[in-house]
Amino acid sequence: MKPKYQLIIEDIKKDILSGTYKVGEKIPSEIVLQESYQVSRQTVRKAILDLSNEGYLRSERGSGTYVSSQYRSKAGAKTTNKTIGVITTYISDYIFPSIIRGIESRLNEDNYSLLLASTNNDITRERKALEMMMSYGVDGLIVEPTRSNVYNPNIAYYLSCKEQELPFVMINAYYEELEVPFFCLDDVQSSYLGTRELISKGHTQIGIISKMDDLQGKLRMKGFIKALGEAKLRFQNEHVLSFDTDTKPDLSANLETYLNDNRDELTALVCYNDEVGLEVVNVCRKLDISIPDDLSIVGQDNSYIAKNANIQLTTLTHPQEQMGRDAADWIIKHLQGKKDLSTVTYYQPEFIEGETVKAIEVE
Repeated sequence: MKPKYQLIIEDIKKDILSGTYKVGEKIPSEIVLQESYQVSRQTVRKAILDLSNEGYLRSERGSGTYVSSQYRSKAGAKTTNKTIGVITTYISDYIFPSIIRGIESRLNEDNYSLLLASTNNDITRERKALEMMMSYGVDGLIVEPTRSNVYNPNIAYYLSCKEQELPFVMINAYYEELEVPFFCLDDVQSSYLGTRELISKGHTQIGIISKMDDLQGKLRMKGFIKALGEAKLRFQNEHVLSFDTDTKPDLSANLETYLNDNRDELTALVCYNDEVGLEVVNVCRKLDISIPDDLSIVGQDNSYIAKNANIQLTTLTHPQEQMGRDAADWIIKHLQGKKDLSTVTYYQPEFIEGETVKAIEVE
């Protein structure tokens, strides 16, 4: 269990970095802090002293304790090179190593350093990553949002970045509550093209598996619905299987139930991404559902795992390395004083033929 003075330190730091307490603003008095945390005056004073030594606070005799601006300069003094922070949801063998490779290649050209953190799509871990980046004094941020399709309580940190004129961009998704530069695949178009291809092959009973706590999932669902509407095919709720970060570990079991319930109706599936597409392949093998003879599958993202799977997944492109490079280039140009930069970049997907889609013969 952490010492009580450490809890006070962490809370005050969080409030400073999120902008709850602004530079020059007075923090609660020692007596108020004593009562709030049910601790001794000595414990409160130790927390304030440590925060003062780190440059977060300054005390004025007879007046109180105020937020200091020194923590910014102290953080920036940790490195002579400019450092760009990168916060991503996952670091795995999916598309993220390629994105990071693109970021790194651009940063290296101008001798920038990279500081990397992963949230595992967890809001608490995102907050800690933001606090770490801001405490370190990074010169810019590239962020892949965490659970981008639900309200995020860390919005205050991003607003604090804006107030401090710390440049940041978002990749793969963005928070709709914020006006922020972003670099994204056109996810509506990606799912639309995948669904339209299945329709062109004669499929009329098409399902979708989508992740609904991320903005990408919401937009890919939109593309699916758009393609069905243009073809005058009915959207059927029972053909939708949704999941989120918390229920993802149960996806295989839920897929088994879903495919068994719909095996006499569905002829094709649009999947949230390649990872889900390959999970469908595995479950189909278990259920003796032949791909593509019994069921056609379209993934999305043209990921590393799709390229190295034992079946050539039909999928759609994702810019990956180019996205990372472009995001890093935006930050560097902003730091160099170029203000007329585009704030919205959508990459257009392309369909990639594979082995998992088969045309249905019209009788």
